[in-house]
Amino acid sequence: MDTFHIPVLLGEAVDALCPKAGGIYVDGTLGGGGYAEAILRKILPSGLLIGIDADEEALAESKRRLEPFGKRKTLLKGNFADIARMLKELHINRVDGIVLDLGVSSRQLENADRGFSFSLPGPLDMRMDRSAKLNAYDLINTLSVQELEKIIRGYGEETMAGKIARAISEEREKAPIRTTSELAQIVVRAVPPQFRHKKIHPATKTFQAIRIAVNNELANLHHAINDGIKLLNERGRFCIISFHSLEDRIVKNTFRSWEKGCICPPDIPFCRCNRKPLLKVITKKPITPGSIELADNPRARSAKLRTAERI
Repeated sequence: MDTFHIPVLLGEAVDALCPKAGGIYVDGTLGGGGYAEAILRKILPSGLLIGIDADEEALAESKRRLEPFGKRKTLLKGNFADIARMLKELHINRVDGIVLDLGVSSRQLENADRGFSFSLPGPLDMRMDRSAKLNAYDLINTLSVQELEKIIRGYGEETMAGKIARAISEEREKAPIRTTSELAQIVVRAVPPQFRHKKIHPATKTFQAIRIAVNNELANLHHAINDGIKLLNERGRFCIISFHSLEDRIVKNTFRSWEKGCICPPDIPFCRCNRKPLLKVITKKPITPGSIELADNPRARSAKLRTAERI
């Protein structure tokens, strides 16, 4: 088993990707290299795997794990939003498949220093790329109450965003909020008592929202899908595993938009965009983990796999 990160829906994702021997494939969220290794075994002896990750720790782990594959893999530090530029620099114009796993890795969650988890005391960081300037401490301690509420409500879908944002503002007036534990406690105190002992921790949605904002995750996902589709060869597959409704909605709607082609408003009688359909959606409904996988990895419970094929 992958001790760095447990790949969710691994078999299902690789089957959906349909990797062929000699093909070129992109793992845009390399993590510990679990998907990449499974793909490489399918595309030998002459295929190529391009692995991308913003996290240097993930790249180091993947480099170690994928060392036996030699020149059949190229690992790059970067964000999948820049997939078009990164492939151009490698003189690659088309690929046969792309896979993205949008979840936070097990290693990131379990490393308190990364600041992703409300259950572990650590600095307010949450950066996927630790060389990036903006971190969670900056957002929590500098944004206005209105901006905080907008992020927590919009990215966390938190109904009590206003209460939480005001509580954060009141606490930081006394002293800067520096740790994950401090932030989690502020959120717990801000919500009504009946919400403090639910199955899902009260701080879950707030931490999700701040992480998304720190890493610009939703905008990056939009860029990656739209650019990635144009890079696919005919019958190339795009597989994306999402973990919350905001991501899944973007994946579903963007795939459907490229399947439809035309993006003109329905009240316009004649198409003016002249955009042709580029995709066929393979998964009309998302694939989700089965009971065996959930028993082994409860963090997989919210995962949804969607796949589309270039036409």
